[in-house]
Amino acid sequence: MNAENKTLTVSIVGKDYQVACPAGEEESLREAAHYLHTLMESIRASGRVVGLDRVAVMAALNVSNELLQSKNLQAAAQAKAAAQVQTLSDRVADAISANKQMHI
Repeated sequence: MNAENKTLTVSIVGKDYQVACPAGEEESLREAAHYLHTLMESIRASGRVVGLDRVAVMAALNVSNELLQSKNLQAAAQAKAAAQVQTLSDRVADAISANKQMHI
């Protein structure tokens, strides 16, 4: 284990797991473990999924879906920002061109 890593114990659905964690990322890991614990407990409490392994798979699918939706939203926002920057750049270029033509 890297000297910059720490071992952190997190509890998820009543089971403790020791996880290597980069120094300074402990709170983020604890937050992620808590989120996963809450999601798995919610899935388990619904009664529609039986077995901890199936609950874990459903939680993983939910988290993966959230991640992909977030990436898609981010990509759309980046594309929109790039289009706006291009529009502004074109306007500036047009203004400079018009200004040069006025001084000719």
